[in-house]
Amino acid sequence: MRLSLLSLVLAGPLLVVSSPLASTGTRVSLAKRTKFTDENGVANIAKIRSHLRSVERKLQRGFKAFERNTGNKHRSDTRAIQKRATGADPLTDDEDGALWQGSISVGSPAKTFTVDFDTGSSDLFLPGVDCTVNCEGHTLYDPSTSSVSASTGAPFSLAFGDGSTVEGTVFTDTVTVAGLTATNQAVGDSSQYSDGFAIDEFPPDGLLGMAFPEISVFGANPFFQTLIAQGTVTSPEFGVKLATTGSELFLGGIDDSLFTGSFTQNPVTDVGFWQIDLQSVNANGRSAVTGLSSIIDTGTTLIVGDPTNVARFYEAVPGAMDASLLAGPGFFTFPCSDPPQVSLTFGGTAFPISEDTFNLGELFLGQCVGGIMSADLGTDFWVAGDVFLQNVYTSFDAGNTRVGFATLA
Repeated sequence: MRLSLLSLVLAGPLLVVSSPLASTGTRVSLAKRTKFTDENGVANIAKIRSHLRSVERKLQRGFKAFERNTGNKHRSDTRAIQKRATGADPLTDDEDGALWQGSISVGSPAKTFTVDFDTGSSDLFLPGVDCTVNCEGHTLYDPSTSSVSASTGAPFSLAFGDGSTVEGTVFTDTVTVAGLTATNQAVGDSSQYSDGFAIDEFPPDGLLGMAFPEISVFGANPFFQTLIAQGTVTSPEFGVKLATTGSELFLGGIDDSLFTGSFTQNPVTDVGFWQIDLQSVNANGRSAVTGLSSIIDTGTTLIVGDPTNVARFYEAVPGAMDASLLAGPGFFTFPCSDPPQVSLTFGGTAFPISEDTFNLGELFLGQCVGGIMSADLGTDFWVAGDVFLQNVYTSFDAGNTRVGFATLA
């Protein structure tokens, strides 16, 4: 295993930080908590639909921030995104893979919070002591108690899929993840939380984005970029394994024990999101859709694509049905007894998606919801979330602006 300053391991349902590996590594436990299905394997349509709307909102925020921060329009944002009518730190899988949770400490003296780690966004926000909407039950951030905090005076507002917002003021403070410390890190002190961040919907306290500065709503370096800039990590790369057991986030390098063979490397095409070319989406060994672009996002459970190409994919799946009238726009089903063999091709290699991760649960009469769904994200634009990522080991290389995939060990 290559030495790193940060690693994360899923060992059980509790978050436990273990002792450092020599002077350069730390392991933290992860656990899978909730699912898109009930105890009978029936799909939770309301939960899936809410997650799909949140993906749309997140990308919309990123596109707007990219344009503001760079003065350029994101290449894949060829039409407006429409809202549908209808180190090292512990991580926990929320919403059956939607987000990965771990603990961080903020301030001096340090105070511990839990956050969801998300490669599809770039900002860190926490609930503040002045928060009066949806913050009850969370650990609250009070910058006045930190001797190194400072207010930037800049307000922020983040819209989410339920139509509500997270609002507050941006501070700078010291942020530490399992021994890795970033100073003068931008932290959103939230005075209002979105409905989706209420404690019964979102047990973690906040969210920590791990994409590039170009999509930061705060207009600041994300945490991992700050670690790189301040020389804290040995390598500007982090590796991810997401699974029901043995999951790990490894910052400052990759964990050689978790994959076999070599990486298929893919250059980032637009620095902002972790966006790469997706050569094809395949059903039963044949290309159903080709020539796409995809964001690689640990903060999305689903594989989300544009309506035209998602429909084209399901046309190649025997027995598949458009379930929009029953479940809402974007939903498709396949026969539970005859699941398709699905794979995504990146860099000339087809990476299979397991039946377990593709199947989101039964909808009706032996028809199961497929893990590829559609939303109006932009022409030929897709998001590869945990339905895909749980089947590969992934390297996010900020130094070479590339994403690599390897076969899980």
